[in-house]
Amino acid sequence: MKSLKPLQLEVKKRIQNDPAHDYSHVMRVYKNAQKIAKTEKANTRLVLAAVLLHDIVQFPKSDPRSKTASVKSAVLAQKILKKYHFAESEIKIISDAIRDHSYSRGKIPQTIEGKILQDADRLDALGAIGIARTFSVGGSEGRSIYHDSDPFCCTRKPDDHSWTVDHFYRKLLLLEKKMNTKTGKALAKKRTRLMIEFLSALKSEI
Repeated sequence: MKSLKPLQLEVKKRIQNDPAHDYSHVMRVYKNAQKIAKTEKANTRLVLAAVLLHDIVQFPKSDPRSKTASVKSAVLAQKILKKYHFAESEIKIISDAIRDHSYSRGKIPQTIEGKILQDADRLDALGAIGIARTFSVGGSEGRSIYHDSDPFCCTRKPDDHSWTVDHFYRKLLLLEKKMNTKTGKALAKKRTRLMIEFLSALKSEI
C-alpha cells in the first residue's frame, strides 16, 4: 500500500484543536478503521485516506455551520487528494465517504469504504473515550452536567444543548444499532455496555 504518511503530516498541520475533533481523534478513528477493514472487502488505503480527512473542516458544536462540516470537508479533501495524485475514481470514493459519514446528515454511505469510516468514527463516540469526549465538549460549551430533577430523561425528551448527560440518551446509546459492519457492531456493543455501567454508577452517586 502506497504510504499515506505525507497526507497524515498535512492533516496534522491543518487539523483544529477542537476538544472532541483534534488530531488524536483522527488517529483513534484511523486505528478503529484498520481493525474493521481487516474483516471487510474494502480498499484499505482509500478508507484510511478518508479517515485522515474526515474532519478537515470543523466548527464548534454550537455553531450553526457544524451541520455542514462533513460536506465542506469532502470538498476540501478533493483539493488535497489531487495534490497527492489520487485518481479521480479514488477521490470520488473518499469524498463521498467523508460527505456521508456525519451523524447529523442521517445518511448510510453507499460504499463499504464509507460504511467503515462511519463505523470507525462512531466508535470513538462510545466507550471510555466517548464518555471523556462527551464531557469535554459539554464543558467547553458551558453546559450543566445533568438535569437536577430528571437526570436520566425518564419523563422528558433529551436536551443535550442544556445538559451533557442528555447526549447519551439523544445519540450515544442509539449508535450501536446504527453500525454498518459486523466488526463495528461487535465493538460498539462492548463500548455501549461500558457507558451503561457508567450511567448506572453516576445514578448511584447523585
